[in-house]
Amino acid sequence: MHPPRRRGTVRRLWTAVVAAMALPLTMLSTGSTPAQAAAVQCSVDYKTNDWGSGFTADLTITNRGTDVIDGWTLTYGYAGNQKLSNGWNGTWSQSGQSVTVKDAGYNGRISAGAAVTTGAQFTYSGSNAAPTNFAINGTSCTGAHQPPITVLTSPAAGAVYSQGDAVPLAATAAAADSATIGKVEFYDNTTLLGTDTTAPYSLSVSSLTVGSHSLLAKAYDGMGASAESTPVGITVASGPAVVASPTQLPVQQGKSASYDVKLSTQPSSNVTVTTARASGNSGLSVTGGASLAFTPSNWNTAQKVTITAAASGTGAATFESTATGHAKALVTATQIAATKAYDARFLELYGKITNPANGYFSPEGIPYHSVETLIVEAPDHGHETTSEAYSYLLWLQAMYGKVTGDWTKFNGAWEIMEKYMIPTHADQPTNSFYNASKPATYAPELDTPNEYPAKLDTGVSVGSDPIAGELKSAYGTDDIYGMHWLQDVDNVYGYGNSPGKCEAGPTDTGPSYINTFQRGAQESVWETVPQPTCDTFKYGGKNGYLDLFTGDASYSKQWKFTNAPDADARAVQAAYWADKWADEQGKGGQISATVAKAAKMGDYLRYAMYDKYFKKVGNCVGASSCPAGTGKDASFYLLSWYYAWGGATDTSAGWAWRIGSSHAHGGYQNPMAAYALSNYADLKPKSATGQADWAKSLERQVEFYRWLQSSEGAIAGGATNSWAGRYATPPAGKSTFYGMYYDQQPVYHDPPSNQWFGFQAWSMERVAEYYQQTGNAAAKAVLDKWVDWALSETTVNPDGTFRIPATLQWSGQPDTWNASSPGANNGLHVTVADYTNDVGVAAAYAKTLTYYADRSGDTQAATTAKALLDGMWDNYRDNLGIAVPETRADYNRFDDAVYIPSGWTGTMPNGDAISSSSTFDSIRSFYEDDPAWSKIEAYLAGGAAPSFTYHRFWAQADIAMAMGSYAELLE
Repeated sequence: MHPPRRRGTVRRLWTAVVAAMALPLTMLSTGSTPAQAAAVQCSVDYKTNDWGSGFTADLTITNRGTDVIDGWTLTYGYAGNQKLSNGWNGTWSQSGQSVTVKDAGYNGRISAGAAVTTGAQFTYSGSNAAPTNFAINGTSCTGAHQPPITVLTSPAAGAVYSQGDAVPLAATAAAADSATIGKVEFYDNTTLLGTDTTAPYSLSVSSLTVGSHSLLAKAYDGMGASAESTPVGITVASGPAVVASPTQLPVQQGKSASYDVKLSTQPSSNVTVTTARASGNSGLSVTGGASLAFTPSNWNTAQKVTITAAASGTGAATFESTATGHAKALVTATQIAATKAYDARFLELYGKITNPANGYFSPEGIPYHSVETLIVEAPDHGHETTSEAYSYLLWLQAMYGKVTGDWTKFNGAWEIMEKYMIPTHADQPTNSFYNASKPATYAPELDTPNEYPAKLDTGVSVGSDPIAGELKSAYGTDDIYGMHWLQDVDNVYGYGNSPGKCEAGPTDTGPSYINTFQRGAQESVWETVPQPTCDTFKYGGKNGYLDLFTGDASYSKQWKFTNAPDADARAVQAAYWADKWADEQGKGGQISATVAKAAKMGDYLRYAMYDKYFKKVGNCVGASSCPAGTGKDASFYLLSWYYAWGGATDTSAGWAWRIGSSHAHGGYQNPMAAYALSNYADLKPKSATGQADWAKSLERQVEFYRWLQSSEGAIAGGATNSWAGRYATPPAGKSTFYGMYYDQQPVYHDPPSNQWFGFQAWSMERVAEYYQQTGNAAAKAVLDKWVDWALSETTVNPDGTFRIPATLQWSGQPDTWNASSPGANNGLHVTVADYTNDVGVAAAYAKTLTYYADRSGDTQAATTAKALLDGMWDNYRDNLGIAVPETRADYNRFDDAVYIPSGWTGTMPNGDAISSSSTFDSIRSFYEDDPAWSKIEAYLAGGAAPSFTYHRFWAQADIAMAMGSYAELLE
């Protein structure tokens, strides 16, 4: 999940965003409750991963009472010769067959309805029966009633049907704990299709519309528990069609591979399907199944087409399987080197991700945050998306071009992004009124949401914007060329802020720009109030949503956008690799126009280098006393958390504003993008000082990593030029980096922004790419230490399953930066609080090790990269990609209060009331129609923390790319 994670904007004339804080896309947010003495009520769920001579045990302890468990000791016993090897998320010990686990301190507090996890590894011989009697603090825990197991057995994943034909749905369902199944519901995404109350559970549906459908079954048992199946994607064609599977076929040099062909609907007479290469690599040819006969009796029985590759050469070809009166099927076969098994894995995963039936994309081709709809991270709904997802799509299509030689997909991904995620002139109509000498009006960031709205203060001086003029001169426009960060792809909220439209409303179809985070470092996703990017007071209260965030004498209708710098930098990074790989194939000209747009995006990305109000960087204390910047002295040359811009919707109103952000996070830096924009000719920005700024940023970013590197090797949080977001006085003795103050949790605090290992893997992967391409000694020094630390915290089990760091905890601070003599940071420390098998983070980590090992020759890094990739491939594949179950104890926060000032009232587009009694769920009532909602209801009623298996787009793309990177560099 991300991730992850962002910001929001609001204001009137020369106004600016209050703290726009958020979560990375996969971080979880948890609440807290005052400690009380209480009788324990609990349940313990016990799961194992067993390889015959040993196993790992994962235990989830759920507080089923109404009071906090403040400190816990778990006890249980085995019946066999199980022997403890090591444990995590607790202090484990064993005496004979009895096992005791004491909380680890950081996880000792379990709020009512919440859960914690702990685990250990054991060896054994003979039998391995699961224990049944668990106790917490001496009180016996009953095992939580397990939800039923539900599997959608029909239709098959990827099946194609003709419009009007019956689609046969069938499911198996098994209840636990002697319960019985009461009913099974069948859904198309979140739309209920029908219900069956008797086994075998089935439903025939003929009303599905043309297009892609995500189908699932949901079973209910007699004890009130329910669970949904893994989604199955199908396609409904407008008429009879030839069906081919898979649609992406890797063929190794000198070998053959096959795909299946059948018909979508029963014909009235015999049908002949012929297959031939339509275009592309002539080294691929049909050697079997060129002509296949289908009859009214065998039309749905797959027959094979065999493609054979020549002994040499690489590249893709398109094969068409056609039949009279039927829509044709297209298959892309790619000839790969005989040794490139990991390229074959890349193509298999790419095929799953890009198959429209699998649910990763909207009808417009926009990547959703996840296939699943019920997911709350930084996007608070699965069918929202982020600029992050768009950037991963670009990177995925760049690698597809490398493997196949087809660069149309990369160009197409940029076109999708430009059309839907970069605001058009109609979306930002009043930039021409922007005054670079007065970029914005100051408003302080406040600590907690209940302190908002924040008062604007025109008495605080702001600096001048030194790059607006040169950007206009270079590109002939006042408009900003950067992505907004958050989009409601299916317009679930109903604002209807489609590109080029301003608040069209709930009936509008297609993507809608939205904002969430707006109220300080403590505002978690569970406490946000979603708002439109174009606020015309149509929804919300009398001033739309603006007066929830800023205190002002009057409010103007306005537009506002926020950019996530890590996403735009990743887009530039993807363009660099696309250009390199296309040039190697002699096809650089095919993407040169797209690469030039990436350079333009990088030019505007420099707004992320500036203090929020363009104040002078360094020892900036006191909003009134900290001097205004006069040019580049307001730049810290790092990538900050956001930049934002906005203005009046009234084109005659005459005002617009722009801001940077004062907070720089280690996880957001991208030296690979900085290198590309400063040293790579095809990505050189057009502006007068863009290339020089990025050259300085490259040097500064590598220094930043060195400054933030803990004694152990992990990279600490970051730094700010505006303590607490309002230029407050930092604690005495706070260390600095070029005058910016160290902050272990820059930007958001719920949860702490640098506790997620994913930020480590994401960021170090970029450093590793930069090192792999250049051999830079400073980058290598950072990587040497980081890789040693990360490897020491990584476990790969005999069966290939693995554990990597999940949550990090920090103490101390770095030495104040001295560029000529950097300190050793002996007082800055990291500890790993718990571990995970998160496959998305593991993929980014594996890529880091791959690029590092290629340049350094480090064999342990190379071996571990392979082990992580093989482990997820062998253990965690499913029909949609690669994923693992996640227990979401934070979902008890669906009932969290959302702060609304007393007396403030309004409505969401669907009519949900907004008031001082609002909760996260009450202003998102659409969640109660989600097929997975009953899991949340059961949890909120005191049940066990629910488990979900999520297919996040960024994670699936990163896994596929990790396979491709390994194939390129180490296979």
